[in-house]
Amino acid sequence: MYYQRLSDEEILSGFREGDADIIREYFYGYCQAGYYIFDQRYQLSEKENLDFMSLAHQYAIYLMEHDWKPLEDHSPNVSLKTWLINGFRYVVLDALKWYKKEYGSITFEDYLRSFDVTSDLRLQFNRMVEDVCDHAPLDRQERLLIDMLLLRGFKGKEIAAQMGMTPSAISQKYKKLKEEIIIPYFKKNFDMDLDMVEVMDERAILSREAMMGEASMPAPTMPGSLADMYAPRSCEDMDFIKEEVMEKRTTPEFITSLEPNEIFVFGSNLKGMHGGGAAYIAYRKFGAIMGQGVGLQGQSYAIPTMQGGVETIRPYVDEFIWFAKEHPELTFLVTRIGCGIAGFTDDEISPLFEEAHEVENIVLPPNW
Repeated sequence: MYYQRLSDEEILSGFREGDADIIREYFYGYCQAGYYIFDQRYQLSEKENLDFMSLAHQYAIYLMEHDWKPLEDHSPNVSLKTWLINGFRYVVLDALKWYKKEYGSITFEDYLRSFDVTSDLRLQFNRMVEDVCDHAPLDRQERLLIDMLLLRGFKGKEIAAQMGMTPSAISQKYKKLKEEIIIPYFKKNFDMDLDMVEVMDERAILSREAMMGEASMPAPTMPGSLADMYAPRSCEDMDFIKEEVMEKRTTPEFITSLEPNEIFVFGSNLKGMHGGGAAYIAYRKFGAIMGQGVGLQGQSYAIPTMQGGVETIRPYVDEFIWFAKEHPELTFLVTRIGCGIAGFTDDEISPLFEEAHEVENIVLPPNW
């Protein structure tokens, strides 16, 4: 174990010499940091053959076959960690393409099965499905189909036998219900997005030091199937332009941990169904409470954004700013509330926080 940080040159030398400790701590350590980020977005650990060791070994074999040269060609303005994680990203994306071809993309049912049957989140999910059945425009047969499939756990063949239909007809009927009613209803009312994005936002996949502004990465020359792994990207593409003067701290794009006095501020819905996006992160990591759609909860603060137009959000933002002023001992990290599934733009939401610029303990997203 290396307790003193090594330089990038020393790490690369250790890789080439086959130093097991350096490879274990730095190569696999860096890959693990990247895997954690990708797993949050793509649920890799729940997919066949997409576990950390399988993907990291695949990347290691490729690099060893090329004597680690792909890592030598990084710009001096870019850290080895950033360069390595960016390469690992392409291994992950290639693996996801293979998985999608082999098994199909993430489905509504995959999402359902990802919850432990006894968990609070699963119970909340069941309530949301019941809400769909109660309020969405469904006939009796459609309600029965959703109830049997999503709540009771029947398989398609069993439902077909019960309803006197063919399994194919059940499958087609459910697919139509899912696409036209269920998923849109979840997105509109519970701030949940069940679709897997093919290309991940660049800033969310690199280390914080890169996010703070390292220069663009020139493309090295390499043989093999991963030759496009390090395709050139401009500063604009990577959004890594470093400000010469940081006048005020801004909220990081990707937050995985908080200091004891920091509060994660996220967009919610009035019902407090924290099932997707930043709300889900707040629930799983920072103490957000299911059923509470407004205010402080654990190390998080909820601002409702799903109840109507921009002006319906303003009172909750004003209440938040007042609360922050009353608690100067806390630092509030405001995420891009309302700019995800709620459908608003930064230009629509950021003016609501005009007064927050004068509040020292409120940290806003870049360009707000």
